[in-house]
Amino acid sequence: MIDGAPGDAEFGFELVTCRWAERAWPPDRDTATVPVVARQLGTRNRRWDTVVVEADPEGLAARAAFGEGALDSDLLHVVRNAPTDWAWYRDALPDPDYPWRYVRAAVHRADARGIVDTKRDGNRIRIRQVEPYPDWVCRLVAVENKPDLSASAARALVDQLDHDVSAALADEVWVATASTGETVEPALFEGLPVEAGVLALSLDGEGVDSRVVWHPATLDPAAEASSPPADRESKRLELAERAYGSGWRSYVETMRPDCRWFRLRESADAFVPWCAEKECHQTAAECAGDCPGFEPEPPAWRTHGWPIEGGPGKGIQRLLARRRRRQRRPDGE
Repeated sequence: MIDGAPGDAEFGFELVTCRWAERAWPPDRDTATVPVVARQLGTRNRRWDTVVVEADPEGLAARAAFGEGALDSDLLHVVRNAPTDWAWYRDALPDPDYPWRYVRAAVHRADARGIVDTKRDGNRIRIRQVEPYPDWVCRLVAVENKPDLSASAARALVDQLDHDVSAALADEVWVATASTGETVEPALFEGLPVEAGVLALSLDGEGVDSRVVWHPATLDPAAEASSPPADRESKRLELAERAYGSGWRSYVETMRPDCRWFRLRESADAFVPWCAEKECHQTAAECAGDCPGFEPEPPAWRTHGWPIEGGPGKGIQRLLARRRRRQRRPDGE
């Protein structure tokens, strides 16, 4: 278990689970796919702790041509349908279910990002693809993290997992919990949906050991999902794009690494934020600008061994950004 105050256990466990998934997913079968891992992603009605996109290696490599940032639904509409030869964008793209002026704005955004070519022909804007947008997403997996899966915590999860199963937006749904070391994990005695897998993780200073306690069902969208297949696939691709763009290390963007008390501690092969002032693994919500313990880095810290453009906080941001970029590559490490 992650050490520190009781309230921070789930946040730290979530980060360690993401790092483990990055290295060891999937836990129950062999696959040639590459995991792209993100945290706190979802739809208007549901947010998951961890999302694992099982990516085709060649498709993932080809996805790099469209930049590191996520492509939203409007940009996907443009890049997925851009023609190989020049054409007026309204002839080239399928009719949207929203006004064409938004498509035109997306064309300009795509051009600014260098992911589609444009040129003017009088008052018309012609477009062509830079590269074919690849079919890089093989499967989408949702993981709910509950290190202490007590009876009350399990009851609170049931409705959420039932929603996941009925929506069938993900191919699999899992619950990750901390291993108790018992032969039969207590999680099996809770009333979780049988379609949801249960994964027990044992954490130590060196890494994570995993054990599949219950195998998940592969959700069949044709049998379970209430939305049209095309709408479901669009939502899945949008989620995958957001996972590609953010990764799971994006937590630092909502925290204050520029505070003199902010540290990164290695725990089970993952870097987990540590507050030296409170002496605990703080959560992203606690580590914010309104924290009463916040103190800016002393200016002198920025002149002793750190790049001139910043101090230790900037160094932490660059470290995590490099790791995010590296995990978008098919070769992982």
